Amino acid sequence: MEFVHKSVLLEECIEGLNIRPGGIYVDGTLGGAGHSSRIAARLTTGRLIGVDRDRVALEAARQRLSPYIDRVTLVHANFQELDRILEELHIPAVDGILLDLGVSSPQLDDGARGFSYMADAPLDMRMDRSAGLTAYDVVNTWPQEELRRILFDYGEERYAAKIAAAMVRRREQRPIETTFELVDVIRSAMPPQALREKQHPAKRSFQAIRIAVNDELSAVERVMQAAIPRLAPGGRLAVITFHSLEDRIVKSAMQAAAKGCICPPEFPVCVCGRKPQVRMVTRKPVTAAPEELKENPRARSAKLRICEKLE
Repeated sequence: MEFVHKSVLLEECIEGLNIRPGGIYVDGTLGGAGHSSRIAARLTTGRLIGVDRDRVALEAARQRLSPYIDRVTLVHANFQELDRILEELHIPAVDGILLDLGVSSPQLDDGARGFSYMADAPLDMRMDRSAGLTAYDVVNTWPQEELRRILFDYGEERYAAKIAAAMVRRREQRPIETTFELVDVIRSAMPPQALREKQHPAKRSFQAIRIAVNDELSAVERVMQAAIPRLAPGGRLAVITFHSLEDRIVKSAMQAAAKGCICPPEFPVCVCGRKPQVRMVTRKPVTAAPEELKENPRARSAKLRICEKLE
């Protein structure tokens, strides 16, 4: 299917990155290149490094970025490999990094990818289709306690224990092969009052399984550790998150880098010698304006945080 994605908080990201025409920028979650096309349009002698683990997204981005291709380098990789990517390109530091985390609209809308509980498809959920682990593997082979843990930790699903037990009971009879089969299992484990809630009963479980399949939270932790040291003085890191687990990791990493000193409060003077690496550009996360929410309801949970590297 055609890879068309509405970029969330587009104007806020472009303004927040404070793009310099001769700068080097990394879009670690290229997607359909909505953000990247705006970045590339502002460059003259600069460079845009576009990274995505999804080859379908990369090909769509190549077409969208064709007017600026002389200033663009596309890389098939996971953004957590930021250090390796920049080392192989012989780039010691960059002027800006953008990360738009989570699953993209085309991945959700393409029924064959198995991300959505609204379309029947084989259980897949891989952002990188060359990766080994699929949602089928997680649902049908992981131990019950591990299923309970990811449903509770990654999906914040209060019926995690009941749903994990239901998955194991069903797969003992026959494998759970499709998204709709999984939805049926999840529904069967939930009490009637939960099924009457506005939110789809499978939403939290599908989120949890997708995060596990793609190792998303570990990737966010790794890229946050790599990104700030890779910024040139005055360079900015802009990160969009879509759920509290990601946002907690991003917020914590930025605040730690902005704080510097980690000495206990009772110490009269600093002995650790750590200095702040960044300043927070956004004191509170930026969220979508009402106008954007009308056009793109999926922006409702988006939060943008930006920090700037100090000299």
